Amino acid sequence: MMVSRSQDSSGWVELNFGPQHPSTHGVLRLKAKLDGEIIREVEPIIGYLHRNAEKICELDYYCDALIYFDRMDYVSAMNMEVGYLEAAEKLLGVPPPERAQWIRVIMAELNRIASHLVWAGTFGLDLGMLTPFFYCFIEREKILNIFAEACGSRQETNYMSIGGVYQDFNDKIIYMIEEFLSSFPKRLEEIYNIFVKNDIFISRTKGVGVLKREVALDYGVTGPMLRASGVEYDVRKAEPYLVYDKLNFDIPVSFKGDTLARFLVRFEEMRQSVKILKQAIKKIPDGPYFNPKAKKSLMTRLRGEGEVYARTESPKGEFGVYLVGDGGVKPYRVHVRSPMFKNLSVLPVLAKDQMIADLIAISGSIDLVFGEVDR
Repeated sequence: MMVSRSQDSSGWVELNFGPQHPSTHGVLRLKAKLDGEIIREVEPIIGYLHRNAEKICELDYYCDALIYFDRMDYVSAMNMEVGYLEAAEKLLGVPPPERAQWIRVIMAELNRIASHLVWAGTFGLDLGMLTPFFYCFIEREKILNIFAEACGSRQETNYMSIGGVYQDFNDKIIYMIEEFLSSFPKRLEEIYNIFVKNDIFISRTKGVGVLKREVALDYGVTGPMLRASGVEYDVRKAEPYLVYDKLNFDIPVSFKGDTLARFLVRFEEMRQSVKILKQAIKKIPDGPYFNPKAKKSLMTRLRGEGEVYARTESPKGEFGVYLVGDGGVKPYRVHVRSPMFKNLSVLPVLAKDQMIADLIAISGSIDLVFGEVDR
């Protein structure tokens, strides 16, 4: 942190927080103006992780662009892959077989849990709580082991492909998933209680950084942040994709809109993901895991023409992918609707007139991963 001692006419002090600081969850710089210990203005400054991923995708074949999506929200790569493939498969006309759709749902929901566990553990660190970090990462490690068994990779998975997935589920993968589902709910409640039974945690989150429903909608906020402000919107329900319309689950909603509400919504989302996974692992049908048309065409390169937009529900919110094809083997235009970019934009509203000590709790509750914000 660096404090500028120069004061403006109002007597406010300027403080630069980040971009190299563990509590900014990447490379976020916050330029704040303080009136004593009260935040009067805060400006998020981004761009320190810019990699030009969208433009690079336009230089590669459709099937090869997937690796750049893995590295956007790099703690939920499976969800990023689903987002891109929903758009690419519409444009190219090679839908995945039903078994592959069920496999994608299972992997996406496992990754949703893993992503929320990373958030919960690091959010605890932001507020001075070390214990939940270890609990969360122990559980996340079990999910990463499942990913490694399925595709050989733990984090940037590159497991899915246009027309299906690269490897079918075997008995060991199914056994590992069932073992995780049998033990995780109890561990999740233990982690939950570590937080909510801590008076300091409650006092630092309850009533802090309130996001009103109208403001959330005006700024295009989505995901747990929007649902914590009383809006029951989830792409999996509003515009179902894959096989989500065949699954029974609820949308967690809170009407408090504060930092504590965003915490509670994310934990309830993990419970709902467990509910989805228990159904999916029983309903997954037999059959091919790759569209034969796509498998043959990958060597000759798929061609697409027209424009499509696909939306999915990532752990951070509505993840949208816009693709334009000109009839060639490479996309003419790739653009991403980043939920975290939209969610970050509301931070100046959340932090205004709050104590400087609450800034980290508020920014941490947004759940930022800058691979997707900057791209």
